[in-house]
Amino acid sequence: MATPIGNLADITLRALHLLQLVDAVACEDTRHTQHLLRAYGIERPGAALLAVHQHNEAEAAAAVLARLRQGERVAYASDAGTPAVSDPGARLVAAVRAAGCPVVPLPGASSVTTALSLSLIHI
Repeated sequence: MATPIGNLADITLRALHLLQLVDAVACEDTRHTQHLLRAYGIERPGAALLAVHQHNEAEAAAAVLARLRQGERVAYASDAGTPAVSDPGARLVAAVRAAGCPVVPLPGASSVTTALSLSLIHI
């Protein structure tokens, strides 16, 4: 899901709704995503924050896939912007798609960036 670049008010209502529904949020930096969740009063003690960054992409993708196979709902949130444009989200999405699990992109403030994100991950 796309997250705000600079101004937290740029998040979409759809993204906030999704963050309240998922069992886990995969993210580049758990501290950054926790700040976003707190800013919107989203406190889900049972929901896990899973770090996915350039140093652990393979292991993190395996952990996300394990959760998906158990029926959990997992969102991926970039630190700022749209996944697959400038973060490790593309590799995670590729692994999830290769495993046959569905991937649903959530647009941010710019539909053009969402389209670019989709083209980079070959959906």
